[in-house]
Amino acid sequence: MMSRPPSGYSGAKPGATREQVERRERFERARRDSLKPEADGPIVMYGWHTVIAALQNPARRHRKLLATENAARRLTDEGVKSSIEPEVVRPSAIAERLLPDAVHQGLYLETDALPSPAVEELPAKGIVLVLDQITDPHNVGAIFRSAAAFGVTAIVTTLRHSPEATGALAKAASGALERVPLISVQNLARGLTALKDNGFLVIGLDGDGDADLAALPLRAPVALVLGAEGKGLRQLTKESCDHVARIELPGELKSLNVSNAAAVSLYIVSSRL
Repeated sequence: MMSRPPSGYSGAKPGATREQVERRERFERARRDSLKPEADGPIVMYGWHTVIAALQNPARRHRKLLATENAARRLTDEGVKSSIEPEVVRPSAIAERLLPDAVHQGLYLETDALPSPAVEELPAKGIVLVLDQITDPHNVGAIFRSAAAFGVTAIVTTLRHSPEATGALAKAASGALERVPLISVQNLARGLTALKDNGFLVIGLDGDGDADLAALPLRAPVALVLGAEGKGLRQLTKESCDHVARIELPGELKSLNVSNAAAVSLYIVSSRL
């Protein structure tokens, strides 16, 4: 795993003074805070695949659509239908609403969040992914993309210590937010208990797990629980699982990025159900 870059790395120029670095960091924190949706406010999506998938989802209520001239022309050429007309703007008008490293591809959308079912209401079928305080939006977005590819029933996260389904997460998910329901729970241990009461086999994934995931006796429905990189699964989360398993790796490196671990575990489990 790569080491964490030094403070100011993401936006500061080489040779920048400490004052310049701190000013840049304050600016980026303020911009990130501005992208966090209010409790009843819209969420932000950007990027071609992300915005198109949201526009084509009838369950979404859209509030604002910005498009560059080229993107608006492409929307027309490809026959993309939308409940709202795009406001044609310069690329800079979109870029100034986003973080400096955001690749918006000429599209920006403000839309309402999708309705979220309660964990107790989940149908007892297939595979559910449970994320134990995974905070990186790019990792969670990538997990959503794999979940959509493997037909996952839902993703369960914690209300706290998890990213909002907006911005970078939505971009990394590349439209998967429209295909996989997201459920947030106040208490993950109670959420896992609710899944078990509904017939789910709950398997935690941990590098020090007692069993090889590929060798476990599996049945549907099953919930796979993944922890944050570094910290892994919390102790109470482990105790709430039916099994704690590892992914056997043949190479010298014995750990995977959490989004890669999610994809590998989904392949192992889906191929055996």
